[in-house]
Amino acid sequence: MERQTGQTRDVGFEIGVSRTVPHPLEEVWAFLTGAPGLALWLGPGATPAWAKGTPYETATGTTGEVRSFRPGDRLRVTWQPDSWPHDSTVQIVVRPAANGTSIRFHQERLADATEREIQREHWRSVLDEIETALLLAR
Repeated sequence: MERQTGQTRDVGFEIGVSRTVPHPLEEVWAFLTGAPGLALWLGPGATPAWAKGTPYETATGTTGEVRSFRPGDRLRVTWQPDSWPHDSTVQIVVRPAANGTSIRFHQERLADATEREIQREHWRSVLDEIETALLLAR
């Protein structure tokens, strides 16, 4: 059987979305891991302790746990909205770029091509919100 776009051999469907923002990496990382940034990408009310295996829950019922955390580089969490029958894995990677910082969201263990497209739009919207919030914070 031929795999569809975004379908992997081992982790179901996956999606990656990235954007370069005109801000230094340290500022971007602090925002993404602080309360305002967490509310945008992880969900309101999320305050995970950044230690492997630490669970979290958002005010909207999304649950998960921290899988890895490398300050200033990347973090990885499981992510399960209360309306989903399964969890997925979300990773954020930040990298220096010529004109700022590259932010990349990667999500795997998505159920199917439809869920993949929904999540592609979700992460694009999240990046829009992050970019706007970083500009307003200056």
